[in-house]
Amino acid sequence: MLKGKKIVLGVSGGIAVYKAVELLRLYVKAGADVFVVMTKNAQEFVTPLTFQTLSGNPVHTELFDLFQEKEIGHISLADRADLFVVAPATANLVGKVAAGIADDLLTTTIMATKAPVLFVPAMNVNMWENPIYRQNEEKLRSVGYQVMEPALG
Repeated sequence: MLKGKKIVLGVSGGIAVYKAVELLRLYVKAGADVFVVMTKNAQEFVTPLTFQTLSGNPVHTELFDLFQEKEIGHISLADRADLFVVAPATANLVGKVAAGIADDLLTTTIMATKAPVLFVPAMNVNMWENPIYRQNEEKLRSVGYQVMEPALG
């Protein structure tokens, strides 16, 4: 099902970043070509080298990288995606996208893609139940994004 598909894996910062490493491994094992975009906060938990080694592709971290800018990095990434998965999706990232804020490579690429986007929330249950977060999640759903329901752990 994923063989030959191009997946952009957006990784935002939170303790659940380590789970994105396993998700990447499973996508690659299934035959997908995975391109990773990491926020600055995600890099505080796991280094880009880990994702690069497992994906076999360069990891994208900066909106204005001069080497990538000849391709207009976020547009190139957005256009190549068959599927865009954001895991973990922090409350901060969900709020930014719901508000239309595109101030880093990950949020800009999400806004530019025409591929289906799946958000995989990862946060404390109190944050997940917060009415402001719930409104932001509903806004994402209302514009066609998919949001996975969280599980414990």
